[in-house]
Amino acid sequence: MEENVKLIRKFYDAFSKGDTDTMLSCYHMNVKFKDPAFGKLSSEDTRYMWQMLLSKGGNLEISYNGEWADEKNGGVNWEAKYEFGSKKRKVHNKIRARFHFDQGKIVEHTDVFDFWKWSSMALGLPGLLLGWSPIIRNKVRKTIKKRLQDYKAKA
Repeated sequence: MEENVKLIRKFYDAFSKGDTDTMLSCYHMNVKFKDPAFGKLSSEDTRYMWQMLLSKGGNLEISYNGEWADEKNGGVNWEAKYEFGSKKRKVHNKIRARFHFDQGKIVEHTDVFDFWKWSSMALGLPGLLLGWSPIIRNKVRKTIKKRLQDYKAKA
């Protein structure tokens, strides 16, 4: 369905420009988000997550291709290049996004990527050696969710 493909393009065009307001306008008020780093997020946390991520800068570059959609589902392949953490490690993350749509909005957004590859770039040697393990994944998730809660408290 062309309208849902346009919605995906609108989201990622806004993402590439750092325009969180437009990104968030693509979401249903009760959107559900999930990815390997954040885990499952509520609609409120999803909105704050994008604001937090885009507020950090880090020379973010977003590109996407292969967008598709029908009446209920869609997807896109997208890539993010950025600097991570205080050491400004270079990250080039390749992500597959899947969506569910309702009433012309995104109601579910799931990003899938290789957590071990990501942690190898973002965390350096510890990520390379242990990024495959639940220990590192859980530690990263706990740290990221704490940062998200701190960001929400300041907003």
